[in-house]
Amino acid sequence: MKPETRAINKLDDLRERNERAELGGGEARLERQRASGKMTARERIEFLLDEGTFEEFDKFVVHRSNDFGLDKQRFPGDGVVTGHGKIDGRQVFVFAQDFTVFGGSLSETHAQKICKIMDLAMKTGAPVIGLNDSGGARIQEGVVSLGGYADIFLRNTLASGVVPQISCILGPCAGGAVYSPAITDFNVMVKDTSYMFITGPDVIKTVTHEEVTKDELGGALTHNSKSGVAHFAADSDEHALQITRELISFIPSNNMEDPPFAATEDPVTRIDKELNTLVPENANMPYDIRDIIKRVVDDSYFFEVQELFAQNIVVGFARLGGHSVGIVANQPAFLAGVLDIDASVKAARFVRFCDCFNIPLITFEDVPGFLPGVDQEHHGIIRHGAKLLYAFAEATVPKITVITRKAYGGAYCVMASKHIRTDVNFAYPTAEIAVMGAEGAVGILYRKELSEAENAEAARQEKIAEFQNKLANPYVAAEKGFVDEVIEPAFTRPKLIRALELTRNKRDSNPPKKHGNIPL
Repeated sequence: MKPETRAINKLDDLRERNERAELGGGEARLERQRASGKMTARERIEFLLDEGTFEEFDKFVVHRSNDFGLDKQRFPGDGVVTGHGKIDGRQVFVFAQDFTVFGGSLSETHAQKICKIMDLAMKTGAPVIGLNDSGGARIQEGVVSLGGYADIFLRNTLASGVVPQISCILGPCAGGAVYSPAITDFNVMVKDTSYMFITGPDVIKTVTHEEVTKDELGGALTHNSKSGVAHFAADSDEHALQITRELISFIPSNNMEDPPFAATEDPVTRIDKELNTLVPENANMPYDIRDIIKRVVDDSYFFEVQELFAQNIVVGFARLGGHSVGIVANQPAFLAGVLDIDASVKAARFVRFCDCFNIPLITFEDVPGFLPGVDQEHHGIIRHGAKLLYAFAEATVPKITVITRKAYGGAYCVMASKHIRTDVNFAYPTAEIAVMGAEGAVGILYRKELSEAENAEAARQEKIAEFQNKLANPYVAAEKGFVDEVIEPAFTRPKLIRALELTRNKRDSNPPKKHGNIPL
């Protein structure tokens, strides 16, 4: 046979092997996947990455031999597609589990493929995006598959705070498999087609006699609104992947880089007179803190995270003068913006992510305190509230706070006060900074005097006005240096952008230590 003929035959063999690998579990199974409203593993990668940038690793890997009949079914790739590509021109690593091959179950080689790209991501400083769609550990491989999960968990942990990790749950994710997404920075779930739980409805019914559907137990809305495990609820696979691309646009590739800059035509000097009247004069009247955020940030665009969970606090990403920032804000429109267990944990996790990846923190504060109640106390509001305090105090990124109205009690200290190393603290003229609200304080301080007054109500109102004038206003804190400037709300945007420019090159550090002991 001529050399050129042998070369042609080898090329034909390569093409045939590539075609077989790209069919996953076969055309029939791929069609069933599409019919269920889900994209295939390769379609997901193609949609997620910039066109033509995906480079695949380990395309021809197959599972190990064993005695449980799997040798008769050997699929190239072994149920997961791995490799690297680009999003908006930036390098990322990706793996996509293929449900058409053994239900996407994780085997020894399947895990090794994932570990390989995670190791490379750490070496090269690029984000890892996991597209999860798996029935769990491959039962036929026993402890070997469980060891594969543990290998992945270790890498998730070591990569935490070094490179961003994003998990898209695009199908089932059950048992031990849930702990990899739980360690990653963000989880995106799809309504109706994805779910996460430790034990399924059948086991729960057997053990606890509770009846629950998969969606009620661990669906996208459950984990977005009740458990807080997930950060985004997408309407489809495509929507989940779009969310992922947008999320990547706000964050750096690794902990040694700054967040990407996005030029804007929104003037950095823009003022907004509407801000002067957005905060109601009546301290008990609600308003939506998003109205302030959107009027301040570039192009009025705010990318909210965990929108459905702990709605008394708002977190998310935006840009100011083209620079990415993380925003934490009390929400007076929900539970008066009070801090409770869920809000504290939600905000603490977000603050720590931003600090890991050099994203400045902007805090909008309107907080009446921590939520009182037996349930909150018994479930550890002290411990959980301390997480947020710890996170803000530990953070060394630029920190800027705007007190829009209430800043009461211990919650004032927690919400990025000057005392925990916040760089620049502003307050609106409507700000009330005190141990507690005027009405409560007067009731304690003047109880006896008011009980003896001829006109108790008139005397009470006089004392409330006196308390507000002398103690519960921003000027007292400004006199002490706890507030750097009392500003006209209309100028919030230019004030924040100048403060960011001032602190962009700040240098702050924590004492040398292996790590702190956050009150988990």
